Amino acid sequence: MLEKASDDKPAAAQGHHEKNPFLLLYVHRTEFVSRHAIQVKLRLNPKMRVWIVFLLCLAGKALAAPAEEEPVIDEQVEVGSNPVQVETGEFDEAIEVVEDVAAENPCLNHHCKKGKVCELDENNEPMCVCQDPLTCPAPVGEFEHVCGTDNKTYDSSCHFFATKCALEGTKKGHKLHLDYIGPCKYIPACLENELGEFPLRMRDWLKNVMVTLYERDEDNNLLNEKQKLRVKKIFENEKRLQAGDHSLDLLALDFEKNYNMYIFPVHWQFGQLDQHPSDGFLSHTELSPLRAPLIPMEHCTTSFFEACDADQDKYIALEEWASCFGIKDQDIDKDLIV
Repeated sequence: MLEKASDDKPAAAQGHHEKNPFLLLYVHRTEFVSRHAIQVKLRLNPKMRVWIVFLLCLAGKALAAPAEEEPVIDEQVEVGSNPVQVETGEFDEAIEVVEDVAAENPCLNHHCKKGKVCELDENNEPMCVCQDPLTCPAPVGEFEHVCGTDNKTYDSSCHFFATKCALEGTKKGHKLHLDYIGPCKYIPACLENELGEFPLRMRDWLKNVMVTLYERDEDNNLLNEKQKLRVKKIFENEKRLQAGDHSLDLLALDFEKNYNMYIFPVHWQFGQLDQHPSDGFLSHTELSPLRAPLIPMEHCTTSFFEACDADQDKYIALEEWASCFGIKDQDIDKDLIV
């Protein structure tokens, strides 16, 4: 079994959002959520649809893992709270710096984790200090709000991380993590039958996302050649269940009849998340790009990922991930993560 690597992960600079597979995942998430019997169909309300687009764009920025991650502490929480660490980053813009300018301001090339900014000490050396929340840009709208595990809504991720930094070294700060994107809301308990329905919709959604990426990949920047060859077989299969608002019974039947179509999409999603580092295990931080925007819309999200961690070691191995989606042991293959 692979050895777990450290969960300290550098923030990665992001490309344009229109070339970002994760952003397309979030766009197609609307279709996934619309199949949930207890969810409101977002596409029926234009105003809500605009809000969701803003939310998804913001969520698309949640790909950069933080420079540090504190140990996860088990604690009893109230129903509706989701005690998972989600570190949501911002796009890092490349800065072209002339050498003599960099010499005058060492902070230009000095990276600080979220919640901190660079300042020069008395020796003109760069150091990271906590950012004053008052210096954070004012939020444009509610879609920039985030909810912390303290059940408090913060104006933006900048305000949240600045507040968390100021609490470093305290018990409160140690337990405070970004829970999900959007204002805090009541998250109902996930019933056992609802938990069983979650992977049915999720599997179908992943398959449809892969097909859509294949259809839109005109510039070969969404899927590599090996991935496209595998998805092409799914795309051209006449037995493929087309995207739509299907019943849970039909989704279950299709998984049984067309099982092979779901094997690669499940592996692909794992590979998309397992990035910092790519070690065959998903940490809480690596799950955040998928989980943070899901929690407000799918109340079983936290319960599902907790159940996937069968050995309760705070990491989800490829074997655990695939098993959660009903993939048979003999079909779990790390070589499918291409």
